[in-house]
Amino acid sequence: MDPIHQFNIQKIFTIGHIGGQEIAFTNSSLYMLVAVAIVAILMLLPGRKLVPGRMQSVAEISYEFVANTIRSTAGSEGMKFFPLIFSLFMFLAVSNLVGIIPYTFTVASHLIVAAALAFLVFFTVVIYGFYKNGLKFFKLFVPSGIPIFILPLVVFIEVFSFFLRPISHSVRLFANMLAGHIALKVFASFIPVLAGIGIIGYFGAVLPLGMVIALTALELLVAFLQAYVFTILTCIYINDAIHPGH
Repeated sequence: MDPIHQFNIQKIFTIGHIGGQEIAFTNSSLYMLVAVAIVAILMLLPGRKLVPGRMQSVAEISYEFVANTIRSTAGSEGMKFFPLIFSLFMFLAVSNLVGIIPYTFTVASHLIVAAALAFLVFFTVVIYGFYKNGLKFFKLFVPSGIPIFILPLVVFIEVFSFFLRPISHSVRLFANMLAGHIALKVFASFIPVLAGIGIIGYFGAVLPLGMVIALTALELLVAFLQAYVFTILTCIYINDAIHPGH
C-alpha cells in the first residue's frame, strides 16, 4: 500500500568491497541490464534483411527518428554524436516502458541515475565545445546585439543557466517518472480497499480501476515522451558546443 516502496533499492548480491564500502548488485542494476539487453536484442537480432520484419522495422524507425531529431536540431555535424544520443534515447525509452510493468523497477525514477546521464551530456558539451572552438566557446555566454550596459547581467544569467542545465535536465526526467508511478500506486491501492467493503465497494472500485487504466495509458505516453525530451535537449546542448555563437 505504500506508494514509495516501489522505489526502494534492494541488494541482490554483493560484488565486493572497495575502501570499506560495499559494492552491491541491486534491483536498479538488474533493470539497467535488462534495458540494455532488450535494446541489444532489438538492434542486433533482426539482422539486415532486404524485406524487414517487425523487429527490424522498429529498429530502423528508431534509428531514423533519432537521426532526424539530431539533423533538425544540431545539423549534419551533430551526427558524430549519434551513438551517444541514440544510446541515451533507447536506454531511457526501454527502461521507462519496462518500469510500467507491475512489480518491475523504474530506473529513471531515481535522481542519481537521471543526474548521471545529465552530467554525461553536460561534460560532453563542455569538453567538445572547448576542443572544437577553444576560447571562442565563451561566445555562448555573450549574445550578440546586447547593449553594453546590460551585458554583464546577461552574461551572468547565461552562465548561471548553463550550469543549471544538468539539474533541470535530470530533475525533469526524474520528477515525471516518480510522480506518474506514485499516482498509479495510489489509485491502484483504492481498488482492494473498496472491494473489501462488500457489494457497494465493488461498484465503488470501478472508478479507481478506470483511473488506473487511464493513468497506465498516460504513463506509456510519458515514458516515451520523457525519453524524447531528454534526447532533444541533449541535441540542443550539443548544438551549442558545435555552434556556440548566438
